[in-house]
Amino acid sequence: MEDKKYWIWLSRIEELGNRRKNKLLELFETPEQIWNLSYEDILNIEGFGEKIASEILNNRYRENLEKYIEYMEKYKIKVITIYDKEYPNKLKNIYDPPIVLFIKGNTEILSNISIGIVGCRKCSQYGINVAQKISYELAKEGIIVISGMAKGIDSYAHIGCLNAKGKTLAVLGSGLDRIYPKENMRLYNEIVNNGGAVLSEYIIGTKPDKINFPARNRIISGLSNGIVVVEAKKKSGTLITVDFALEQGKDIYVIPGNITSENSIGTNELIKQGAKCVTSVEDILEEYEGYLAKKIEIC
Repeated sequence: MEDKKYWIWLSRIEELGNRRKNKLLELFETPEQIWNLSYEDILNIEGFGEKIASEILNNRYRENLEKYIEYMEKYKIKVITIYDKEYPNKLKNIYDPPIVLFIKGNTEILSNISIGIVGCRKCSQYGINVAQKISYELAKEGIIVISGMAKGIDSYAHIGCLNAKGKTLAVLGSGLDRIYPKENMRLYNEIVNNGGAVLSEYIIGTKPDKINFPARNRIISGLSNGIVVVEAKKKSGTLITVDFALEQGKDIYVIPGNITSENSIGTNELIKQGAKCVTSVEDILEEYEGYLAKKIEIC
């Protein structure tokens, strides 16, 4: 775990986005080499100014690294770097892949065929029923269900998968010790204890700030082979996930909704724009028949 210290340090630097972090890794290969850069070395990198140099050398990011490592070892939180074989190729191929993934649970599911299910936090009973039904039926086919463990559709997608004895992956917008919402602590444990996993790009201690969730959404779509949208308002965080999925070339599946419901404005608009309308799980499964028949993993 000692070599992970430098990865944890680099991942903590708040003002250094993933694109810059990946650029540094291309130039210097290892976080340890980046750790040893001088102020002048950093200024000589194209696009890196004084503010960024000061952030990289800020001592507060270098403090308590051993405590982070001790905590993660105690609670069996794994650190997967972008150089590790466990790091999923699907995620490497997005525009700004996280350099580190913190994960509790089954790492083997990261590269399996998977479908993301997203939707409204304030969902209707119709949305609850559909999210659980679609998730349940996908899980019965051995497909990993991915969502964000938020209130509403996310939670019911995970629950539907668990009801089918399937494996589900939750991607958080906080550290793995800061479960949000708090009432999902039981769901968190059920996911891990039933062969699934909970994942974050954020170090332990990171609060569930609003700014983290759009970034979290790119990981949900990046790890998924396709995205199912169950209820979305006209302006919705769900649609951010759809935008990421489209940029990443992922399949978009949409559950049609009641035309009088506010929760259906976004979903019905996506269908009009050309997303595939889903009225049964077969509408999704037919896209993956070859893969499911061969029982192979998509990387």
